[in-house]
Amino acid sequence: MGMTMTQKILAAHAGLDEVKAGQLIMADLDLVLGNDVTTPVAINEFNKAGFTDIFNKDKITMVMDHFTPNKDIKAATQCKQCREFACKYDITHYYDVGDVGIEHALLPEKGLVVPGDAVIGADSHTCTYGALGAFSTGVGSTDMCAGMAAGKTWFKVPSAIKFNIVGKLPKYSAAKDVILHIIGMIGVDGALYRSMEFSGEGLKNLTMEDRLCMANMAIEAGAKNGIFAVDEVTKEYLKGRTDREYKVFEADADAEYDEEYTIDLSEIKPTVAFPHLPENARTFDDIPDIKIDQVVIGSCTNGRIEDLRAAAEILKGKKVASHVRCIVIPATQHIYMTAMKECLLEIFINSGCAVSTPTCGPCLGGHMGILAAGEKAVATTNRNFVGRMGHTESEVYLASPYVAAASAVAGKIAQPSDVM
Repeated sequence: MGMTMTQKILAAHAGLDEVKAGQLIMADLDLVLGNDVTTPVAINEFNKAGFTDIFNKDKITMVMDHFTPNKDIKAATQCKQCREFACKYDITHYYDVGDVGIEHALLPEKGLVVPGDAVIGADSHTCTYGALGAFSTGVGSTDMCAGMAAGKTWFKVPSAIKFNIVGKLPKYSAAKDVILHIIGMIGVDGALYRSMEFSGEGLKNLTMEDRLCMANMAIEAGAKNGIFAVDEVTKEYLKGRTDREYKVFEADADAEYDEEYTIDLSEIKPTVAFPHLPENARTFDDIPDIKIDQVVIGSCTNGRIEDLRAAAEILKGKKVASHVRCIVIPATQHIYMTAMKECLLEIFINSGCAVSTPTCGPCLGGHMGILAAGEKAVATTNRNFVGRMGHTESEVYLASPYVAAASAVAGKIAQPSDVM
């Protein structure tokens, strides 16, 4: 029996001719990632274990994105610990305020991941890099510690689900709607410890930003990783970002999948995930009037330039409802600068939005947009668990930038056609 894309990458990094689902392997790593929340724990374990060196200063990256700019003394202390460790071991890819971005937007932008890589990160949304044809997955801080020291870690080889993508998205439907549709279809544990593998003729109609959004939320279906077949869109994105040689791994024709689904993009409608799980996906055929208090447009899922352009298209010449706070967060400094040059920031500010420096901030209830009891928010983030963005009695509704912007204008959950 043949192997899937993920299985081929893992076999190559384990030095094996083949691997099978369920097999335990030790694999070499191309990149080890941590942020300002998870890295301090890894550093403490690193020191406790008595390690005195890292495996490769160019293959470890630390991104200060969750509580930065520092929101309090604890956040400042954690960043200080990371900064001192990075300095001590001369870590090449350390990113802090002024030269930072939300990690899962920043690393692809910097060209730090290429097809065929094996990547771990002490953040659950590390699965984002599967958009580039890499195997990438979230791990705990202790695994990050071991990865920094040894440059390898163990995996149980996952089985896979195949998603055959066909068609093209209608206007005002987005990749966020696609992945919410899929999670609504299979559930938050529908891909538990399995690989979600995306291929098909419809991939050519999905941009790299689309793929990064979808791979990012594979974990919300319980997946070990999400991965896209490498095509011309992938290769074009990599041009000018990296000079590393890379290997493209394609699934064998006889690769074994637990399940196979065909997703017709032309049938995808604007979708909203209701509290308190991403699987609670509804289209506007089934959404009542729900007044909202806040909108957040940003995050590692939807803070890229295409997302900001989509939001600006809806907001241009309009005003955010008087009772709504709308916060826009470009995911990286480069995206911020691009949005500024394209006058998108002017559109947001004239509409009554607040524009933030890159940060994860409100997504995890950190800062820059905490919800009070009883408040409701539409967010382009990836999770809407109880208390995710603030008080346990608040509610988060997940949506695309189009829907988020329309909701900000309408003052209630709305689709673009309601305000255009």
